[in-house]
Amino acid sequence: MATSIASGSANLQFRETGCWQQSLFSRVVSHRCCQKFSWSRGVSKNLQIKRYRYPVSEPQRPFQTVVTSCIRDNSTKYFDFAVIGSGVAGLRYALEVAKHGTVAVITKAEPHESNTNYAQGGVSAVLCPSDSVESHMQDTIVAGAYLCDEETVRVVCTEGPERIRELIAMGASFDHGEDGNLHLAREGGHSHHRIVHAADMTGREIERALLMVVESDPNISVFKHHFAIDLLTSQDGSDMVCHGVDTMNTETLKVVRFISKVTLLASGGAGHVYPSTTNPLVATGDGIAMAHRAQAVISNMEFVQFHPTSLADEGLPILPTKTRENAFLISEAVRGDGGLLYNLDMERFMPMYDERAELAPRDVVARSIDDQIKKRNEKYVLLDISHKGRDEILSHFPNIAAECLKYGLDITRQPIPVVPAAHYMCGGVRAGLQGETNVRGLYVAGEVACTGLHGANRLASNSLLEALVFARRAVKPSIDHMKASYIDQRVSRWWDPPVVPMQLGCNVLDKIIRRTKEVRKELQSIMWEYVGIVRSTTRLKTAEQRIGELELEWEAYLFQQGWEPTMVGIEACEMRNLFCCAKLVVSSALARHESRGLHYTIDFPHDNNKNWDKVGQCGTKQRSPPPPPPPPLPLEQPPPQPLSTTIHRHLLNYHRPPTTITTVGHLQLFSLPQPPQPLSVTTHHRWPPPSFPQP
Repeated sequence: MATSIASGSANLQFRETGCWQQSLFSRVVSHRCCQKFSWSRGVSKNLQIKRYRYPVSEPQRPFQTVVTSCIRDNSTKYFDFAVIGSGVAGLRYALEVAKHGTVAVITKAEPHESNTNYAQGGVSAVLCPSDSVESHMQDTIVAGAYLCDEETVRVVCTEGPERIRELIAMGASFDHGEDGNLHLAREGGHSHHRIVHAADMTGREIERALLMVVESDPNISVFKHHFAIDLLTSQDGSDMVCHGVDTMNTETLKVVRFISKVTLLASGGAGHVYPSTTNPLVATGDGIAMAHRAQAVISNMEFVQFHPTSLADEGLPILPTKTRENAFLISEAVRGDGGLLYNLDMERFMPMYDERAELAPRDVVARSIDDQIKKRNEKYVLLDISHKGRDEILSHFPNIAAECLKYGLDITRQPIPVVPAAHYMCGGVRAGLQGETNVRGLYVAGEVACTGLHGANRLASNSLLEALVFARRAVKPSIDHMKASYIDQRVSRWWDPPVVPMQLGCNVLDKIIRRTKEVRKELQSIMWEYVGIVRSTTRLKTAEQRIGELELEWEAYLFQQGWEPTMVGIEACEMRNLFCCAKLVVSSALARHESRGLHYTIDFPHDNNKNWDKVGQCGTKQRSPPPPPPPPLPLEQPPPQPLSTTIHRHLLNYHRPPTTITTVGHLQLFSLPQPPQPLSVTTHHRWPPPSFPQP
């Protein structure tokens, strides 16, 4: 696995407020009382500023509780809350915290371009009298291969119905039955009908309703086409603190800094680490990678959910004229509504793999389809719903029917060619029951978060539910933190702004973009080939090596073209985020010596409940007791004061060739080097686990 070459750093320690300078190649230590500088060569992954405040210093005056004047200049904006992402989690959170302060919703593309907008099936919630919270919990835990956190599961299943009612009150329109009640569908893994839906465009309807309310709220400012580059963090004692985020306006190509008291990450998943994914183009793991560089705990990254049924273009009567940006999803609800899976000889195969057949959880169905495709050397299987009535099919699945009809396929008479595709990250930034992370002031919700709800495999239609529940649960602690915080007028000067590389010229930039796109495809190919649905230790190690080599080659190419560490670009930043997420997936998969849920390895084909009923983590700490106090310093050293703060800049330290002097830029490719972390043990409530036949 690639590690960054050591770079020079600039650390300034000062005892009184005053003017200061920094060097990119040396560490400057200013002792103002002696009026002298001491110089030393140093190597560091981070550019840090240690601020020592003594009692004689003038105390800082806090701002008023709510920031009313948001925009201070063209490049820095101040808000009480910064929300990164415009899906259901980000918008729902923004609407609540906007009642208490100013909110910036920062989105990478258009506000509606999110994973939420692509969600077809629906939202699961206990709304039927014959259903129960306990039943929903059991379905969730069974699907999650008993790695779910029981307390989280209970909270989500209990609060889900109220979150649905709130959506309806905001204007979301869901399907109703003839009796006037909500029409509840059933999907794979569910024992009851509990899926609230709007035909097969549920996410689009939720997004529409929330955006209408957001746009009418005067306290919410939506910044579209703002790519989040990195979180702005500092270290206060043993705690990491988040102060906002640096972004780049992709239309004006200018860097915009958002300083906030509270930051919510709701940026979605990392589907585009694989070549075939149902996720939109914006899903490049930006939030997970940013949080990892900010030393947030990342958990369960080995559990990548492959949706069993995306549209296989090879099987369409009319082939698409161009490659899709993302795979078209064939909703879980098709199987829930009676759809059956066949191989190309029209042999139904799911009963051979699981007694639940087509209604088995997604990991089971995806592995079964993958096994059929490989054994029979075919490119896809068939999903048939044509035995249902035409009117029923068209009313339940109008979007799917219209998409297939564009390519000459009538789903009311013909089976649908389907193949698995990367769909959802069950892992992510480790979050507590209120969306809190181990970074103070940073909260997470939605797919970017790992709350413990999904365990080793997500139950169908639980993703929108989790986003709604945790977006609301993060509101109260966020407001409390906002009211107890203030924004220092000088805080934006703690971090040097990144630079857009326009001075390289169009020809060089075109070459860099072209090569970066090629590297992206190579990375995706490696992940699909070696870190796919079925894995092995040998193949995972091969992936680890090849990803590291590819990353080194790409970074060397950038510097050969004149790229500087302070430079940022959309393609380059997305690429480093994809590299980061890919390596997290591989390292987490290598650390789990068993098969569980979405992680299936032929070297350990069965689960190991005795030793491996654990939640994997890649990070520094997570909701743990405070560390023991450090040993006392020698008497000749002045003790630092409790208010000391270390400013962390996440610098884009690419690997320069050995003959090149390494400098410090704005963005760091990865966080501080982390030693291998032991998997922390989490106790879970368990039902007797079912056995899965070895493929």
